[in-house]
Amino acid sequence: MEILKTLKFLSIVLLCFFLVIYVLMISYFYFNQVELVFHASRLPKDFKFDYQQKFEEINIPSFDGNNLNGLLFKAENSKGLVFYLHGNAGTLETWGKIAKIYTSLDYDIFILDYRSFGKSEGEIENEEQLSKDISIVYKTIAKRYSEDKIVIAGYSIGSGFATKLALENKPKALILQAPYYNFLELSTSKAPFFPDFMKKFSLETNLYLPQIKAPVYIFHGTDDQLIPCENSIRLKKLLKSNAYFYPLKNQGHIGMNENDDFQKQLKRILE
Repeated sequence: MEILKTLKFLSIVLLCFFLVIYVLMISYFYFNQVELVFHASRLPKDFKFDYQQKFEEINIPSFDGNNLNGLLFKAENSKGLVFYLHGNAGTLETWGKIAKIYTSLDYDIFILDYRSFGKSEGEIENEEQLSKDISIVYKTIAKRYSEDKIVIAGYSIGSGFATKLALENKPKALILQAPYYNFLELSTSKAPFFPDFMKKFSLETNLYLPQIKAPVYIFHGTDDQLIPCENSIRLKKLLKSNAYFYPLKNQGHIGMNENDDFQKQLKRILE
């Protein structure tokens, strides 16, 4: 009898121990999830961008007064605008290097640094806040163009926000680079113990995409280890005649804009 009591006591102690560990892990992920999703880095307010092409630096106040910083690169004979939402790391200091790929095809390109990135002010808190930021910036920049000449593009984490933005507006087209099927699902694959109801970012691309009437162009590297290509294959299956999927052989998650096959298809899309 004493042995049974001892075993029961030990079982309770072990259960409590694992419960405490679980609570600590959940707490860590909850309070640090923004930093785990977004790898933000700042630039000094007086930082001077140095690009050997025509561009305009634009600061747009968001709903809470924080200024959001972006660069509008201009083509010689612009046919329209690519509104570009970049990935979860890097700033305009590096992302601006992709601009020539787009301006050489006679499209202006606007690239936004999310709040807490580069010279953009504020701190990221949740998906709703970022979506508001992006919507405000889009509506401000879109005043300069006819919307039927605006292409929305999103890379990696930016793909979900780009899809949501395209659903709320009427762009000419939507380009998704290395998108996830559903961010809730993707994050679960990375941290299966962290419950969905505690997540600050859901970005359910699979729910938004079928409602978009504009043409959708999906690009994904076959060697992408961060967001597997299967995500794009599943997204394509949700769509009908308005969707085009381009798997890029030997392409990983980073550097898609420099991929020759991507650039060939991009040229056709922006013609």
